[in-house]
Amino acid sequence: MSLRAASPPVNGSVGPLERGLAVLRELAALSALSAHGAGTAVRPGDLVRATGLARSVVDRVLGTLEQLGYVRLDGREVSLATRLMELGNAYLNASGLPDALLPFAGRLADALDESVSVAVPDGAGVRFVVQVTRRRTMSLAFRIGDLLPAERCAPGALFATQWDEATWAAWRARRAADPLDASFPAVPPRPERDGAPGPGTPDPGDFARRVEAAGRGGWAPDDQLIEPGLVAVSVPLRDPAGRIVCAVNVVSHTSRHDIASLGRTALAALRDLVPAMEAALAAPAAGGPGAKPGAEPPPAGGGVVGEDPARLAKREMGAGFLQSLARGLAVLRALGSAAPPGPGPEPGPGPEPGPGLPARSGLRQGVTLTAVAEATGLARATARRSLLTLLELGYAETDGERLFRPTPRVLELGHAPLAGLGFNDIARPHMRELVGAVHESASLAVLDGDDIRYVERVPTVRIMSVNITIGTRFPAYATSLGRVLLAGLDPDARAAYLAALDPRPLTRHTLTSAPGLARVLEGVAESGYALADEELEEGLRSLAVPVRDGEGRVAAALNLAVHAGRGTPEDTVRTLLPPLRAAAARVEADLRTASAHRPHGLGARRPTGV
Repeated sequence: MSLRAASPPVNGSVGPLERGLAVLRELAALSALSAHGAGTAVRPGDLVRATGLARSVVDRVLGTLEQLGYVRLDGREVSLATRLMELGNAYLNASGLPDALLPFAGRLADALDESVSVAVPDGAGVRFVVQVTRRRTMSLAFRIGDLLPAERCAPGALFATQWDEATWAAWRARRAADPLDASFPAVPPRPERDGAPGPGTPDPGDFARRVEAAGRGGWAPDDQLIEPGLVAVSVPLRDPAGRIVCAVNVVSHTSRHDIASLGRTALAALRDLVPAMEAALAAPAAGGPGAKPGAEPPPAGGGVVGEDPARLAKREMGAGFLQSLARGLAVLRALGSAAPPGPGPEPGPGPEPGPGLPARSGLRQGVTLTAVAEATGLARATARRSLLTLLELGYAETDGERLFRPTPRVLELGHAPLAGLGFNDIARPHMRELVGAVHESASLAVLDGDDIRYVERVPTVRIMSVNITIGTRFPAYATSLGRVLLAGLDPDARAAYLAALDPRPLTRHTLTSAPGLARVLEGVAESGYALADEELEEGLRSLAVPVRDGEGRVAAALNLAVHAGRGTPEDTVRTLLPPLRAAAARVEADLRTASAHRPHGLGARRPTGV
């Protein structure tokens, strides 16, 4: 038994939304198991067995999710698409926790030289929402959105000091049904002997004692509860009413600290920062990350206010498109426009959160039904039906049907597996799509000193093809990839590179004049693409465009390489530049989504001496 919401009824008020969320939950769970080495590729039949839905229903759900850009269908295999992180980002945006606490977590990690995380309660479990990891041979593998059993981590003992009897009952039921924690792919299973928990496994009474100690002491330790060698200490952050909103966790390894020395090292620093972190949570703010005061959030449906994109898609796709599912997910995204921390209106009368929902903190405002309807282009009655379904399934909470906000449970919809993706993982599917469309080889490169370095490549099959492997380096000045990356440097860095350049002719076509190269780079910066025609190697022509990160900086370059005998340079630009730019735009969109609440380790290094 897992802590994921129970499988919903399939004939509820918004059946397609309920069924779609059931498929997404199971796909995310199977993908997480596969990512941890416990499974293989996911197929529609696996989802039929996991959900109990008919194959035709699963196929329609997957078809709709594919049209929304949330899954990829490749033959008989199904995979999560990066864009699905929009749903988890809705919770992270609305909570305000990453924006408010990431700077503190980074400062603490630098000061202690240890990994620091922030966790929130999710029913009888714990989810991470901020992660600053020290890069070591032995380092944390947890991802934003990962779910841990409360009894196997330090924050869990802190959160359990506020559990009501219903939550304790849910915790005991889960322990009885899953004594080995097999349903938590983010943590190693408990040791077992003859199918039962083995020696060293904490018993329920031990957890209750640790909860009592956490309540008395105001902090909690994790002495190798997750796995041998891992130790942690955690302190709570509270709202003005005194309720625990989240917990800040410092993690180390027994090769560096035992639990006593980690407590001596980290607890004072943690407690010193608590007032400032709690003040940051209570500071008034509005909108999402980077929003200007008073600015309206972008429409959740992806169109203009007043337009229902699901209706338009239904007209195009026909009966196979589940309009209610698309509308419900648009409503879930719209909840991400809930204002981050800041004193909001007093909660109105309404149902108390159930055992699957975190207690209302008072720090997070919400959005009204009217705002959701306007953001999605839906009628109020339609938006309300979706909201009621999300409330029933634990993906939203309300202060009494006036303000609505997403809950941490939204993160179970694939956020953790996708949060583990690297830059290459994000770019690769779009590169494959590009190569499938134009039948030319595509490459991705970054600037590494004075060279470009290939970091990803999708070749095409031709009798005569370009043979380049990942890790290959070439002089930046002679390649289209390099010229795009150099053009993306700030003017001072570009001038310093050109001043130190001593270019060698690699072919009879190589441009070796520094002033000439300067003019070329200015043209590339203005046009947004670079063409190198037989300058690196005779017969090789390449066309490249920039790939920008979430802040608009050129982080990498994407190119297509062709044989120079296939048409003129003008032909190459005319036929290949539009699909190349479209692919780069898709990569950039996914990068913005994936890096909304965590930095991606990508980008050009300045040339030598700059």
